[in-house]
Amino acid sequence: MVLSVEIIRSFFETFIKEYKYLAIFVSMALESASLPIPSEVIMPFAGILAKEGMLNGVVAFIVSLLGSGTGVMIDYAIGYIIGKDVLYKHLKFFHVTKQNMDSFDEWFNSNGGFAVFIIRLIPVIRGLVSFPAGISRMDIKKFLSYSFAGIFIWNLALMLFGYYLLSENISNLTNMFILLGIFALFLYIIYKIFMNKVISGKKKKNRQSK
Repeated sequence: MVLSVEIIRSFFETFIKEYKYLAIFVSMALESASLPIPSEVIMPFAGILAKEGMLNGVVAFIVSLLGSGTGVMIDYAIGYIIGKDVLYKHLKFFHVTKQNMDSFDEWFNSNGGFAVFIIRLIPVIRGLVSFPAGISRMDIKKFLSYSFAGIFIWNLALMLFGYYLLSENISNLTNMFILLGIFALFLYIIYKIFMNKVISGKKKKNRQSK
């Protein structure tokens, strides 16, 4: 498992070094389209390269926003065009479980635009909310406004993490891996807390409706 994570990290680092802004755009677009692309690797490494002068930090950040925006629109369009029934038959393609999708669908219906914003800040499941937004045919301007608000914060936080913290420890692999481990644990805790809240809320509502 550790080896596979290291291989994935090395691949994307090489990809960004080779293709720079195009790699950032493509990677963030695919990540936001619910494919298993780690923005938690892409944006921090972009921050490191910006610190080293290999990328223009402002341009890299803007490109990441455009890529993320493209990705969320892909998922929104999928939900909008094919609808809930067809989407639910192909959840495995998007690496989404029916339980998670049901929970998000219900939570989205209760919270609307706020749900779009909050879920953009939750690791692992950030792209899920685009599907119910498209299925419900949420106003596209409202959807993009809330999406970009969350995307802006997420991408900026990850890039600054790489720029200010990882870049200072890149020569010391032990310190760098410690920082990455702490950061990954922090994101996982956020994810678990959020998922427990959403799923427990759904179970409580189901009990009340019986």
